Amino acid sequence: MGLYRDHILPHLIHLSMRQRNLAVYRARVLPAAQGRVLEIGIGSGLNLPFYGATVEQVIGLDPSPKLLAMAREAARRTSISLELIENSAEAIPLYNRSIDTVVTTWTMCSIPDARRALGEMRRVLKPGGHLLFVEHGRSPDPSVRRWQDRLTPLWQRVGGGCHLNRAIGELIEEAGFRIERLETGYMRGPKPMTFMYEGSARPR
Repeated sequence: MGLYRDHILPHLIHLSMRQRNLAVYRARVLPAAQGRVLEIGIGSGLNLPFYGATVEQVIGLDPSPKLLAMAREAARRTSISLELIENSAEAIPLYNRSIDTVVTTWTMCSIPDARRALGEMRRVLKPGGHLLFVEHGRSPDPSVRRWQDRLTPLWQRVGGGCHLNRAIGELIEEAGFRIERLETGYMRGPKPMTFMYEGSARPR
């Protein structure tokens, strides 16, 4: 499992996240980031070209050293000031109220304790800071939800811990955020994998 997790899976994640239809979501959400940005699950750095001039620094957090190395290489093709941290989102090694924007894109599905991680995101955000997110998760359609529940145990094994059935909007609100914008709907592809949540939230 170590060979797959540490060497094969990072490349599979990079390839799957390079899909052209995901760039549409990145282009809509990421330009709103500003100031000191914490990107949870920075992966191979595919979000970096979408940040605007209002971003002063990006701090990229990821538990995978291989993906962090890929993000470091991607940053060389941008002018972004990038700091990388190999760590879990359940224990963010940053001071309280030190971040202007937290970004998560297709990340909350694979964090083992998403509630605790969201609590950490809220902790590090400054008053008035905001969370920008694009995630896939639980469908409102009962027939699709049943398939998500059936497939998730297997999907977790092959997809780096990815859950298909997390209710992203509810998780964000339960963690003490007020959602300011939320758009949902299916992306092209198998419905159990493609129900999207896109939006922004601020700490209550």
